[in-house]
Amino acid sequence: MDLYGRRQEQAALDRILDGARQGCGAAMMVWGDPGIGKTALLEYAAESAAADFTVLRCGGTRLESGLTFAALHELLWPVTERISTLPEPQANALNGALGTSSDMADRFLIGVAVLTLVGELAKKRPVLIVADDAQWLDEPSAQCLAFAARRLGNDPVVMLLTGHDDPVEGPWEKLPAIKVRELGDDDARLLARAVAPHADESVIRRTIRAAAGNPLALQELTTSVAAGDLSTHPLADERIAVGARLRRAFRTRIEKLSAPARTALLLAAADDRSDRNTMRQAALVLGLDALAWDEAMHSGLLTTRPDGRVCFRHQLMEAVVYEEAPPADRQAVHRALASVLTGENADELRPWHLAAALEAVGRAGEEVARLLEESAHRSWARGGCATAARALRRAAKLSPSTDDAARRLAHGARAAWEAGHVDVARGMLERAEGLSSASTVADLSEGLRGLIEFAHGDLETACRQLARDMERVADPGQAFRLGSMALRAAWAAGQSTLQREVLQRLERRLPQENFPHADLLPLLREWWAEEGGGGADDRDQIVAPGADILTRLSGSSWLLMPPSPLAVAWGIDSALQEALRRETDTLRHTDQMTALTQALAQTVALDIAQGSWTSATANALEGIQVAEGTGDDHLAAQCHAGLGWLAAARGDEQTVTDFAARFIETWAPRGVRVFSAGAEWNLAMTALFAGRAEEALDRLVRLSEDGHHAAHPTIALLAAADTAEAALQSGQRATAEEQARLLRRWAERTGAAWAISATHLVQALLASGADAEKQFRLALDAPGARSRPFNYARTRLLYGEWLRRARRRTDARTQLAEAAETFRRLDAAPLLARTRAEQELTGQHPRRDSPARETAAVLTPQELRVARLAAQGLTNREIGAQLLISPRTVGHHLASVFPKLGIVSRADLARIDFGDGLHLIG
Repeated sequence: MDLYGRRQEQAALDRILDGARQGCGAAMMVWGDPGIGKTALLEYAAESAAADFTVLRCGGTRLESGLTFAALHELLWPVTERISTLPEPQANALNGALGTSSDMADRFLIGVAVLTLVGELAKKRPVLIVADDAQWLDEPSAQCLAFAARRLGNDPVVMLLTGHDDPVEGPWEKLPAIKVRELGDDDARLLARAVAPHADESVIRRTIRAAAGNPLALQELTTSVAAGDLSTHPLADERIAVGARLRRAFRTRIEKLSAPARTALLLAAADDRSDRNTMRQAALVLGLDALAWDEAMHSGLLTTRPDGRVCFRHQLMEAVVYEEAPPADRQAVHRALASVLTGENADELRPWHLAAALEAVGRAGEEVARLLEESAHRSWARGGCATAARALRRAAKLSPSTDDAARRLAHGARAAWEAGHVDVARGMLERAEGLSSASTVADLSEGLRGLIEFAHGDLETACRQLARDMERVADPGQAFRLGSMALRAAWAAGQSTLQREVLQRLERRLPQENFPHADLLPLLREWWAEEGGGGADDRDQIVAPGADILTRLSGSSWLLMPPSPLAVAWGIDSALQEALRRETDTLRHTDQMTALTQALAQTVALDIAQGSWTSATANALEGIQVAEGTGDDHLAAQCHAGLGWLAAARGDEQTVTDFAARFIETWAPRGVRVFSAGAEWNLAMTALFAGRAEEALDRLVRLSEDGHHAAHPTIALLAAADTAEAALQSGQRATAEEQARLLRRWAERTGAAWAISATHLVQALLASGADAEKQFRLALDAPGARSRPFNYARTRLLYGEWLRRARRRTDARTQLAEAAETFRRLDAAPLLARTRAEQELTGQHPRRDSPARETAAVLTPQELRVARLAAQGLTNREIGAQLLISPRTVGHHLASVFPKLGIVSRADLARIDFGDGLHLIG
């Protein structure tokens, strides 16, 4: 096709298509003003790809922007028979989204399904996805396509979109983009001459000046001016805004038509989805004859798509026709369309037309509001939360009763929240509360205000709001969930007093006979009432739960389980990890992506505690990818926190600094002290391991400093041994003694092996002579102490240093050699270097190779995740679904993994120990 002045844009599209022919996927947003030529460029790409690509197309339209998955339905209808070949959870989700089944649709899994589907199509020939007018795509479809666009990677799939705005935010954020600019005068002249070859030079010159390089304006204005419409188009010497000029040009063309033809145009503008047959039926209802319809079709404003749908040549034409029409005419055409709609989407579209008919004349109507509400719940079930929110907001506007309006707004706020539209949800809640009481709205929205505050606001405020709403909602199950969220908020905020207060309120709200785990109440009360460094000396020791109890909790409520740092403090990390491993093995074969991310985020800290740092890294990276895909900042932050701790232990000071700065900037203003405290701890570890004890101590004491943004009792407890070591190296013995008392109280209360061992270690650092050695031996011999390899190796290192200073070099060598081996395996570079320096002082020559580093380094993070999942028996499709990549990409990674690990088949992966430096077993 002939395009004027678009050589640079055409070359960019050619490069992307050629890349796909070579097996590389890409996505690009083509953006610019209305009428600038974006659609023409898409047509050029589609024609260029027609011979050797599978071309899938969709376009956003004004009416369809409110219809759940309308664009996705249009895009996939040529290949719907291939949906049945997808993994069952993906096929079910996609069929639910498209309305071909009653399955509940998970929007995250829908994106995975589309990614898998186009990847399968690309096995035969490259795929080109074309999405015109992306600003009008319905939001569920836009989110799905944006999800896929960022993950095309190694598949020969190209996605091209057009839009009005630079994709610096919203669903297309960070996509590569190319701006389509105005035509230069020479190219504009060529286009104007092509449109009106017989126009005189004065018309061409004046048109070019007024059109300001906009191709659509050039076509419309050249035609109008050449036809002599100078009275309505007084083209002045100065440039005039294209938007206003085009509107006037279209208005002139519309006014030339007969009244029946203008009504036919309005009919098309009111419904940009229906086919020609539906339009003609509606025209009959309006009393329009064939002549009126033919006049409208020959006006040059309308066109017919390949699927039979009637539409305007440009969205701006449609907008002018609709907006210029009298309200009574708009009401009439919407009623006519509602009366003749048939087919699979009739139940979705009819309420919108009836609502538009009422709104055109400023009327309310309960029956239409009810239909909209029912449509909203159908959209919600299909994953169209944003569409549901929009429908419920519209239903509320049409509701004669304030009670009905408040209910619809509260439910709509919940839908908006699930769609990720936080500000919209807040606004709808505020409107609902203006029509009803806060208690009623809290019940209707299931405590949404507190949930929003928990995710996006201040944690202490969230805790109090959740606790209030816990007492307002009628459903005991929801009350329990809100109460559990309030407990977590108080814990994450480091507010022990508030935590106990919430627990008491929860116990009052839920009588024991209604509690789902009444037999566990004493244990749960102990977990949540006094965590961190709390606990009275006269308490009886609480027996830590086993994996059986934690498995019960994981299967019923994630909120009921202790956060992983608290589980580590209690010494129940092994039991919790076993429960989580069972859960993740099950979840990997389902579509419960949110639950899987929760499990992965919880697992990271447990893997770290038990020395499975390779697994911790892989789980964190996988969790981050899934969490970012679902928009869960909290879960992503948990995974990042684990990576920050590992970076500190491995001596990656720059990564620790970057993580800490981001965490403190993001989470400190919201009162999420557990993240701020973790960041300070990581910075302190880096300083301590680098020999900067005073700097480390300055940061560590903040963990217990009242009012500090990093004060958190659980983190302070876990960092107590570090604080004691830094204090003694800084000459602050009193601080070290305080840490010893803190650890002793906690050990007596919980019986946690790590706490018992750490208590003896700090006592050894404080003691001298035979007493010091006795405490070192007690720290090493404490039952269960070996289950924390990093901590155990540090104890050996400190003991070895003490032995060397006592001139017992032979004994020191034994301890230091064992410590060095653990640090080498974990790749804990700073402490490994410190241990080797001590070994040299004893006359020992330490080994310098680092097979753990070498082995782990040969795999990229993505290859490591693919290998771990393949070792668990997952198929390429299942792995792709988990990691948000195509099965083809999975195969690509495995092809690289096998030679790197020295294996030849998938079965050999079962012999790799992924928790111990990727060593081959047997």
